[in-house]
Amino acid sequence: MKIAIFDADLIGREKHRFPNLACEKISGYWKEKGATVELCTIFPDINEWKTWKKRYNEIYISKVFTDTPVPNYIKESKHVHMGGTGFYFDKAPDLPYEIEHHMPDYNLYNEWIENEVKLARESSEINGKTFNEKRFRGQFKEYTDYSIGFITRGCFRKCPFCVNQKFDHVFPHSALEEFYDPSRKKLCFLDDNFMGYPKWRELFSEIMATGKSFKFKQGLDERLLTDEKAKLFFEANYDGDYTFAFDNIADYELIHKKLEIIAKYNTRRKSVKFYVLVAFESTDEKDIENAFKRIELLFHYRCLPYIMRYMNKNDTPWKRSKYRSLYVTLARWCNQPSIVKKMTFREFCLANQALHKTSGSYCSSMKGLLEFENEFPEIAKKYFDLRFGEKNPKFS
Repeated sequence: MKIAIFDADLIGREKHRFPNLACEKISGYWKEKGATVELCTIFPDINEWKTWKKRYNEIYISKVFTDTPVPNYIKESKHVHMGGTGFYFDKAPDLPYEIEHHMPDYNLYNEWIENEVKLARESSEINGKTFNEKRFRGQFKEYTDYSIGFITRGCFRKCPFCVNQKFDHVFPHSALEEFYDPSRKKLCFLDDNFMGYPKWRELFSEIMATGKSFKFKQGLDERLLTDEKAKLFFEANYDGDYTFAFDNIADYELIHKKLEIIAKYNTRRKSVKFYVLVAFESTDEKDIENAFKRIELLFHYRCLPYIMRYMNKNDTPWKRSKYRSLYVTLARWCNQPSIVKKMTFREFCLANQALHKTSGSYCSSMKGLLEFENEFPEIAKKYFDLRFGEKNPKFS
């Protein structure tokens, strides 16, 4: 048996650096059956595809993101299987049970990683540069250092912008031992809403018992945060940023209360990040204002905003907005912690203008700022000079 696996996001997204768990489970399942599994890192062209696919008994193509390109001549068939939220959004079919609950093949990406290292080393040598292999390999840490899986699935929120709408509650999904490799340094959970599971304490105890550093990659529901949860999580050996979401301006007052809880228990000043959804309810000046209003609150509590521009399977509304360049600049500003911690939005746009090579014209960032400021001076005056970590008297 010969099995071909395509991680479409790896192929189609520049600098994509997170393993596809479904691909790893599929590989683990087939390798246990004695099959030869190949991770394919390029799609055959249209002239090769018909004959190429005959070399394999089964072909799997998976993608997570809806805008990841997959050649339109590749179609699902009896032995070509296509899956993931990138193809089906919230209607993605489940993997067969025996694959879903199989130990992932954490070695699936090894050859690809080594090839990337080799190419980078050769490139450095050709250009007379020093190659820092340890630093370069750091970008592959999710592939090499983590046991990855879902310890729970489901969510009761039914958020209209979310792919997780198949269920109306949170339930246990995989026993930890299904995907836990003790030889790996850390744990990464992809749960939809861990804090929404009624018996979260029991699962949290299991996680802590491993002694491993861990993180919840998809974020945690801060609306369910209590003093008990905050105390346990902020005292734990947590890996990287604590990640939450501030998707809806309607939750403003509730999030404010939860930020007070976070401030109370985050005594070690660990980094806290909030996904900030934009361009969902609208793509007008009100949406821009609501984004900055949420950022203002997060800045006061020294929490990092991470802009998520809404898109679904068929549409990307912000790209049609008259404020398209502002959405792009807002994401570029917020989504680089080293920049957003040091610069206001206006300072970031000015810095971009200073690098602009065409004299007598504005860069897209500066043009977007000036046009919006001219149209809505009060909004700009209120938010364009916000500074991260600066205490705001209105929240005291």
